[in-house]
Amino acid sequence: MTTRPITLLSLGHACVDVYQGAVAALVPFFVSERAYTYAAASGIVLAASLLSSVVQPLFGALTDRWPMPWLLPLSALTGGAGVALCGIGGSYALTLAAAAVTGIGVAAYHPEAARAAREAAGGSNTAMGWFSLGGNIGFAAAPLLVAAVVATGGLHATPLLIVPALLGAALCAAAVRSSARRGPGAGPTVASGTDDWPSFLRLSAAIVCRSVVFVGLSAFVSLYVRQRTGGGEAAGTAALVVLYAGGALGTVAGGRLADRYGRVPVVRRSYVLTVLAVAGVVLVPGPAVYLFVALTSVALYVPFALHVTLGQDFLPRRVGTASGVTLGLAVSVGGLAAPVIGALADATSLRTALLPLLALPAVGRLLLCGLREPAPPVERAPAPGPRPRTKSA
Repeated sequence: MTTRPITLLSLGHACVDVYQGAVAALVPFFVSERAYTYAAASGIVLAASLLSSVVQPLFGALTDRWPMPWLLPLSALTGGAGVALCGIGGSYALTLAAAAVTGIGVAAYHPEAARAAREAAGGSNTAMGWFSLGGNIGFAAAPLLVAAVVATGGLHATPLLIVPALLGAALCAAAVRSSARRGPGAGPTVASGTDDWPSFLRLSAAIVCRSVVFVGLSAFVSLYVRQRTGGGEAAGTAALVVLYAGGALGTVAGGRLADRYGRVPVVRRSYVLTVLAVAGVVLVPGPAVYLFVALTSVALYVPFALHVTLGQDFLPRRVGTASGVTLGLAVSVGGLAAPVIGALADATSLRTALLPLLALPAVGRLLLCGLREPAPPVERAPAPGPRPRTKSA
């Protein structure tokens, strides 16, 4: 494991994933300040997720063919620019477009970042856990940053949210330089092995189930907890912070547990725990809901980094594609369900709309039945290019 690049990549990951969390954190403010319906507000989450879902595999395939380290700082700036523009003007169409720009930035970042982190981690689940932890910290910081900026200055103050993107771009550029200094032999490696597409697709389907639960709660847990506890904006923001912050513990624990017990057993048990935790969020009344939000967060994040490394080992010849799907596409695709949850909440109640989330982790656990631990790929340096021919005398 190479410590400096992993540290820089983790910090950069935190800055970028602020914007993945910021879109959902803005939903309560769109509802209160612009009087959007639940469905309209969740459509903004959809806009960020939809383009991210569409272009993520493309960026993954590109990084499989050509390493693009320059994409890391550029994508950080793009993600931040989209959120910064979300609050400018009252046009719903412009807000959707700005959220879509954020989705593109996040989509461009993750495949290349995961590829670079895999090389720096040297096969360590714990190291990949630290990389993923950076993203979780960014998620956790998002509602606090959004509340600090928007609660005081209104939605027109969102341009101030560009600051983490500037810091993230600088950290990503430093990580690229640090990796380059490791010498000419430290370039991308080529893994040998056979791609196991059936196992990879089953894993991806399970991740989609996890994604719908996480995105659904991200979009609505703030409003839901305010209803259940009778609190104000602070009570809702606190619930969102708990949902994101618990992921820090879950991600680090997941890496350590996987190094000891294996990735697949840990992932399976986390899905079972998620069923119980989400049931507590939806069904248990009063302030105890915060405890179950925290437990849900831990359960959802224990397998997060493990999904990435499993996907990469199932597709050893297509690490960029695997990273784009497990870290990006299958995560962001959960946003496609957000408008459905919002429409159901408008027609019935938030509690009724969140009830279907109980079944999804159980479906994910069933998809993981029979999944076997892949053998770690054997990596080799890329074959040198052809030497130039010299003319004979």
